[in-house]
Amino acid sequence: MTSNDYEKDVSVGRNADAIGQIEKVFGSDLCDRFEIFSYRNAASVLLSNFKPQYEFIIKFLNEFSITETMIRTPGGNKGPIVKYIEDYFPSGWQETQISADLHVSLNSTGRKRTQLNSYIKRGYLDGHKIDFVNGRLAVDVEWNSKDQTYDRDLYAFSAFYQAGAIDLGLIITRGSSINTDYLRKLGKVLKKNGEEGSEPVYKKFGASTTWMGKLLYRLDAGRNGGCPVLAVGITPNCIRPE
Repeated sequence: MTSNDYEKDVSVGRNADAIGQIEKVFGSDLCDRFEIFSYRNAASVLLSNFKPQYEFIIKFLNEFSITETMIRTPGGNKGPIVKYIEDYFPSGWQETQISADLHVSLNSTGRKRTQLNSYIKRGYLDGHKIDFVNGRLAVDVEWNSKDQTYDRDLYAFSAFYQAGAIDLGLIITRGSSINTDYLRKLGKVLKKNGEEGSEPVYKKFGASTTWMGKLLYRLDAGRNGGCPVLAVGITPNCIRPE
């Protein structure tokens, strides 16, 4: 697989907000360290409506730093990088699940309005989880899962948003610049005991795993519904040799 494989059937954020809007919120330094995309004015919503959460996210991004060893260590979407992020978020940011019943009422539209029927559809929303929710801001983390996981995340954002539970979603994921060419330079994967294994690191990260291009493809298609979404991609500028 070559770096060109990452350019097939993906998007570069053609329907995202203007980069100038993002730089006003995050600053040029963070925009250089991360790939940041905003949909439905999400960056402006974060700054204007979520001051405490905005300050926390900015602090988190400024302090964010992972190592090549963390990338080389096995563990999938629950490996060292996801654990590092989970440990950073304090207890006020909680994994949250939504459930709701749908109350349906059918009424006549004549001069004398009468109820024709009513019923409750149990479990209309059930089982949709988000990694971190604080106030009305939701955050999901996707490092190296199957890319279909984005559909689940965006559907959850949309469900929470339509139910009035959140106003904004943020996904932290692998940036497109951590591609095959970059991963080849990291050599072999590491075993759990720290010894070098036999499989090349780049083979852990296929084109059908979670990375920014696959997320933008879905955001450009509107799979977030009406929910404003920020997409933040981790780049090589966030990675230390050891």
